[in-house]
Amino acid sequence: MDDTARRLLQRLVRRIPSQLLKPTLEKWGRLKRTQLDSLDFSQSKYSLTEKLLSVCEENGSSIKHITELELLYVIDNPVAGKWHAYQFIDPEDDAHTVELMQFKEQFKSHLTELVQNVSIKMKKHTDEAVWIRLAWGQSFSRPNHFKPTYVVYHLQSPYVFMTSMNSKHRPLLSQALVLATRHQAVKNANLSGKLNAIRDLVMRQYEHVFPTKFPSNISENNENTKNPNIKQEQEEQSSNRLQMACEAFGGGKLPEIQSAVYNLETKFRGHAKNMEERGGPFKCVVTFSGTNILESLRSCASSGIASTPVTPVLSSIPRKGRNYFLMTDNNPGSSQTQQQQK
Repeated sequence: MDDTARRLLQRLVRRIPSQLLKPTLEKWGRLKRTQLDSLDFSQSKYSLTEKLLSVCEENGSSIKHITELELLYVIDNPVAGKWHAYQFIDPEDDAHTVELMQFKEQFKSHLTELVQNVSIKMKKHTDEAVWIRLAWGQSFSRPNHFKPTYVVYHLQSPYVFMTSMNSKHRPLLSQALVLATRHQAVKNANLSGKLNAIRDLVMRQYEHVFPTKFPSNISENNENTKNPNIKQEQEEQSSNRLQMACEAFGGGKLPEIQSAVYNLETKFRGHAKNMEERGGPFKCVVTFSGTNILESLRSCASSGIASTPVTPVLSSIPRKGRNYFLMTDNNPGSSQTQQQQK
């Protein structure tokens, strides 16, 4: 093992929780059963790391094998870090026929033509997603395996998900993906957050509720309500609010979107002369944040804290699959807004 492989393995072992280390190494399959049994996972991370380094040295493990281990861990535990969604546009006629081997060969071929020193590791997951680990190098330097970029692409789907990367690498990666998937271009979907959450949102993998003339009744336990007519009216109002909230945001468990950002640009409308003479629009940023803002907004609407029907400003998060919005005036003097791409 060279120094880079040793340092990467040390950092990876420190990163993996102790209870996940053994199953991850078993899935890796690079250790013999006797070697795996010789590891005492109740030891301190330092002692365990030194023992594992010794075993990997004995096996002649290379940086290729260590990056494979890291990819396996990230696939099973993608919660760390911030992911960004991108959308392919203008598919070619044969875009729906692209298969795994064809995609892998085309992607590697195109990216290595664009970047001289890049390390590419690819693996197909059980959910049909292709996981890609990229380590970028410079013209005269080896790939930096300590700052990799991860990409997740579901074959024949219009979306791809990436972690953060250097701005100069993004257009090169985008070009390789566009060519390999048979599309004309790829654009920022203005959606970021945890991988599972943004993937579920754009791929509509949550319960949808559609408008109905017969919403289900919801009973409220209110001991102070004595009049049965008042009670019936309250139940109907509560049921209607819940129906409209679920139509706007979805039913059941919702994707764990943790933030939504609204960048507002608008002109002043009033009679204050000094404000009218102010050049340029007013700008401000409104951010909603929490462990799951979709469930929070649905709860506010269903409980009556927020008005219903839900404003399109909020319902656009699940409807458009975005959590970044730029809102500007349609024209001078208009109070309406439009949502644009970032």
